Order: sequence, then structure tokens, then C-alpha cells
Amino acid sequence: MNVTLSPDYRPTAKEEFMNPAMAEYFRQKLLNWRGELLSESDETLLLLQEGGIQEPDIGDRATIESDRALELRTRDRARKLISKIDEALERIDSG
Repeated sequence: MNVTLSPDYRPTAKEEFMNPAMAEYFRQKLLNWRGELLSESDETLLLLQEGGIQEPDIGDRATIESDRALELRTRDRARKLISKIDEALERIDSG
């Protein structure tokens, strides 16, 4: 699908639902969202690879471990969301 959108294009209720311009608009939004999620995932990976926990205080270590576990759960949700975005992109591309 080769549709060129103007930078200020926004879908309206008056348009035919999922016409080529609207489909391209949502395709671009999904691709941008997917890119942001992948970028955040890469940042998380770099943070986790920086090294082990060096805090001498057991409370500080527990806090860091808890934060890492939460971050990993968030990344897992993002991974599932990326899969759903990919499915939506396939549906848009197949018409």
C-alpha cells in the first residue's frame, strides 16, 4: 500500500472506515508504537546487563531486586503487546 499522508492528516467520522489513507495512518501509528516499545526494551536490557547488585545493605538490595522484577514484568507485557501490534499490522497489510 503506497499512500502518502500529509503531516496533519487525522481520520474523521465522515470518511469511509479504513479507507487507504486511514489504514496508512494507523499503520504508521502502530509502527511508531512498536518502535518505542522495542527501544524501551533495549534500554531495559542494557540496564540489567550493567552488573550485579553491589549494595551492601540488604534493604537496598531487596529494593533493587524488586524494581528489576517489576521492570521485567513490564517488558513481558510489552513483548505481548508487540505481538498484538504485529498481528494488527498484518491485518492492515492484507486489507
